[in-house]
Amino acid sequence: MIFAHPTYRPGPVVWAANIAATCVVLFAFQRILWLVIPFVLALLIYYALLPLKLRLVLRGRSHDTAAAWVSVIAFSLMGALLLIGLPSVVGEAVSWQESAARYLDGGLHLLSNLLKQLEGRFSLFAKAHVSRALSQEVARFSAHFAEKYLPAIAMGIASWSPSLLLGPFIAFFMLRDGWRFRRFLIRAVPNAYFERCLNLMSQVDRTARLYFVGLMKLTLLDTCCLAGGLWLIGVSAPLLLGVLTAVLAWIPYIGSILGCLLVILVAATDFPSDPSVVYAALGLFIVVRLLDDFIFMPMTVGKSLNMHPLLTVLMIFVGGAVAGVPGLMLVLPVLGIIMVLGETIGQLLTDRRLRARHKHAQALQHRLVMRDLELP
Repeated sequence: MIFAHPTYRPGPVVWAANIAATCVVLFAFQRILWLVIPFVLALLIYYALLPLKLRLVLRGRSHDTAAAWVSVIAFSLMGALLLIGLPSVVGEAVSWQESAARYLDGGLHLLSNLLKQLEGRFSLFAKAHVSRALSQEVARFSAHFAEKYLPAIAMGIASWSPSLLLGPFIAFFMLRDGWRFRRFLIRAVPNAYFERCLNLMSQVDRTARLYFVGLMKLTLLDTCCLAGGLWLIGVSAPLLLGVLTAVLAWIPYIGSILGCLLVILVAATDFPSDPSVVYAALGLFIVVRLLDDFIFMPMTVGKSLNMHPLLTVLMIFVGGAVAGVPGLMLVLPVLGIIMVLGETIGQLLTDRRLRARHKHAQALQHRLVMRDLELP
């Protein structure tokens, strides 16, 4: 009589261990952030170029040759884009302080007009002189913003630039030697656990690949929708704004708020006497966010992480509390990978047949080694 093997389902202990391990990993990542960010960048490059490398391998090229060809072509294109765009960026860097002050003034003008309208409609706001008090405080802040914060931001970007250069370097070796590293790890696994560990590595790679590829697709969709909408509205630099806003959306909640403020400031500066453009830009941003939540996210990133929405929201707050902004960005992929690890380890620990096979294999190996030492 054959008994069906029961399906393993993670219990509360495994879930608690997964959450605790995620917090520990995020805390460790915060300590070595200079290495984590280039590694995340390398993963984005790796999963973007991996299909091209696999096509060359299927056509008869070796892994080393395919990785070299793909890396040379991709990095040459990236270098050409940098050479083309770098002079314009350097030329605009001188006017960044003036541009920042101009956009802040545009936002202040919009805010002042809104407050004056509220004071005209509600006597409570008029008696409190809200517009005058707030305008004075914001004007005092904006007067020293360029002097205090912009140099620090520029120095931060300059200090992170050498670390970010590690990203393409790491991505090249992942393309060339990733399969060797997987084979090196799988050789250390006992034969009884070989299939489960091979499946584990495949699931971890699949989870990371679907997440990062989905993130790139989501960024492309957001960029197209935002850039197209801003172009129709008439806001300046729609493509640049679309890219910046889509990349800022990688940071849950905070990034979306910052992107929305950026779009509003630019629209208010471009059309200081026409608030309808600002309202149209705000409506566009809300529509794109709704498309993200209900259409784009389930189609892209949502396929990689099989999590309950409540757990997702709670872990985002936990990640932010443990590791700040990096925790907000990394908590979901880290939790997804740890969930796969926790489920596989739970299967290994609760599967008596696998443990029995491993013990039997050890006994056979011991008998084979001791055979020559037995007396006739």
